[in-house]
Amino acid sequence: MKNHVEELQSLLMKPDRQVGIVGYGAYVPRYRLPGREIAHVWTRDLSTPPVLEKAVAGEDEDVATMSIEAARNALRRAGIDPRDIRAIWVGSESHPYAVKPTSTIVAESIGASANIQAADWEFACKAGTEAVQASIGLIGSNMGKYALSIGMDTAQGRPGDALEYTAASGGAAFLLGPGAEACAVYQGSYSFVTDTPDFWRREGETYPSHGDRFTGEPAYFNHTISAASKLMELMGTRAEDYTYGVFHQPNVKFPSRAAQMLGFKPAQIETGLLANEVGNVYSGSCMLGLTAILDIARPGDRILMVSYGSGAGSDAFDLQVTDRITQVQQVAPTTREYIQRRTVIDYATYCRYRGKLKD
Repeated sequence: MKNHVEELQSLLMKPDRQVGIVGYGAYVPRYRLPGREIAHVWTRDLSTPPVLEKAVAGEDEDVATMSIEAARNALRRAGIDPRDIRAIWVGSESHPYAVKPTSTIVAESIGASANIQAADWEFACKAGTEAVQASIGLIGSNMGKYALSIGMDTAQGRPGDALEYTAASGGAAFLLGPGAEACAVYQGSYSFVTDTPDFWRREGETYPSHGDRFTGEPAYFNHTISAASKLMELMGTRAEDYTYGVFHQPNVKFPSRAAQMLGFKPAQIETGLLANEVGNVYSGSCMLGLTAILDIARPGDRILMVSYGSGAGSDAFDLQVTDRITQVQQVAPTTREYIQRRTVIDYATYCRYRGKLKD
């Protein structure tokens, strides 16, 4: 029989050797659709919308092209030969093809070798962190030196639906490798999943559906709090031990409330919430928030990152920033620079860019 300590330690996912983020990169398209523009078309209600504006992919942008941009930024910061990457994994719920991988497009575009493992991941909004978990396992078991994990999505809200206000485009890429080369090292991770029908899209359907009252409880908060609190228990930490916290951001209220429930103060989550300024980028949400934190982090900072994916589950990670962070921060565009680079569009242009007009 296992004692309590042994049982707890068996739940902590920790690799045999140190694994960390060697390079990271964000990408957010420049186009912005104001929330008031959506409200004007569908409700005529011009009061403050749930999200002030959201990022919209252009006519020539999709998960593949945006993933390539984020991956190139990660490679610039890592300073490695892309042919040394052993795996490329793209997490998304809006892959451009139903049958054809996004990962192979990204691999060829960044100059990776054909001698790699490539796959697309799906778990709603935590598809990107699923890819991160797999990368930690691959590198931690010494099966490969580097792995590229991407979380990227495009807006999929049904016209007139509440999701249309928040469903945005963008995401992030993390190149994982040996801890000795990392700008932030994974101390441990923990995942928590249940079968909760809060959000879904069946095969052949254009837009996702959501379970309304299920989206907060028992979906988002149950999984986010369970994953975060259990990881902190396993790590022997409390909220005050972390410099930053970053959570999945379907809106501003949910991550702020979750952080408060866990004991985090507003100053600890402010930087991570920067991603919410461009809406909910689904699979790239907390990953994009983490890039904003890494852009300003200092050696020794500790970060708690918790993803959430409908259906439902959360991945929680404990990261420690290393001395190398100061060498990589200014090598590629920062997340804030992408967010500040904006061109406002109207609802008609948005419909054209995102193919909302159907025959």
